[in-house]
Amino acid sequence: MVLSWILSVGRQGTDGRITPLRLELARPAKHRALLEDHFGCRVRFNADRNALIFRSSDLDCPFVTHNEELLAVIGTHLESELKAREAGANVGEQVKETLSRSMAGKRPTLEDVAKELGLGARTLQRRLTDAGLTFQQLVEDTRRELARHFLKQRAVELNETAFLLGFEDANSFFRAFQIWEVTSPGEWRARHCVAEAVPPRMPAYSGRASR
Repeated sequence: MVLSWILSVGRQGTDGRITPLRLELARPAKHRALLEDHFGCRVRFNADRNALIFRSSDLDCPFVTHNEELLAVIGTHLESELKAREAGANVGEQVKETLSRSMAGKRPTLEDVAKELGLGARTLQRRLTDAGLTFQQLVEDTRRELARHFLKQRAVELNETAFLLGFEDANSFFRAFQIWEVTSPGEWRARHCVAEAVPPRMPAYSGRASR
């Protein structure tokens, strides 16, 4: 369908002057006549890739539907959306990185993370909202990723893992992990644990644990 769409755009834009050389499909031979009639070229089945091959000279065909003003409007809008998506991805990763550094023994708040990032709490909340993210979900995602990491280290006890993830007690961690992985931390560790030393980049912790 994607290759058919590409061909359709090319034909509409060049007033039907583009015809592909061949169509390559990774799947076994099926509906050859239908495909060759639609694409107007021979089909090679059991290929190494899915591809629609054109002549290099087709690149020189002008688009009869080219509209510079419309392209400028659409291009500006797409660039704005792309920048917004990139900014959203960046703020999400920044928050998760900050959480992973400061989660041991406590559960950082949005205000704590905003301060670490040099932002106001409202500014951070607005950026997360614009990116379609929530602080609570980022906390849960970070905890889940760190839980998997710590459980793979034989030197880290389950109670220590709960503390490093900012849970009040081991039972709270066990309940959360059961929801994440539909199994207990001990069973997950038995299936995934590798004999590794605790990595040097383990969050430092001090003080009492809190929910």
